[in-house]
Amino acid sequence: MYTPGPQQYQPAETPQLQAVPQPQVQEKPKAPAKAKTPGNDVGAFIQQCISLCAYIKELETQSHLIHLNIECPDFISVHKFLGDQYETHLEQFDKLAEFIRSMDFYLPKCACELREAAPQMQVVSSYEWKNMLGVYYKNLEELGMKAKKLEPIAQKIGAIDIANFLADLVGQAFKAAWFIKSILRAA
Repeated sequence: MYTPGPQQYQPAETPQLQAVPQPQVQEKPKAPAKAKTPGNDVGAFIQQCISLCAYIKELETQSHLIHLNIECPDFISVHKFLGDQYETHLEQFDKLAEFIRSMDFYLPKCACELREAAPQMQVVSSYEWKNMLGVYYKNLEELGMKAKKLEPIAQKIGAIDIANFLADLVGQAFKAAWFIKSILRAA
């Protein structure tokens, strides 16, 4: 009967490491190609979303500055309301920006480019509290209208997650505008 002798240890072959493929960086990623029909242009839709995102970011800044500068009757509740508003605008911005990225599109590279993408909005021209709130009120209503116009386009291209977000955004914008209108009427 054969009994094997001690075996020498032989290290296993070291596997050759393969080069890991690096992702290709695109300047502006494109969404999956779809047939271009009226209302089905994903790129144009995303550009409108970026513009809305920039508008929301400007509203965040505007509401934050009003929050800091306002002096009015019932200061405590107005100050708190505006504090909640700029935090809400930050969340709105973040959600819409993430939807844009989820469709494989970039946002502007810096704050200056983002500001350039924002449509014109009314600017506060006075420290007088009614002026500040009046301007913010009009900009909130404009936000609601912009989201309302964009929602059916989101539905048409099948971006139901964005459509649902836009519907919620419409409600948030008009509800906040109603609160401010009530403050202004009570003054």
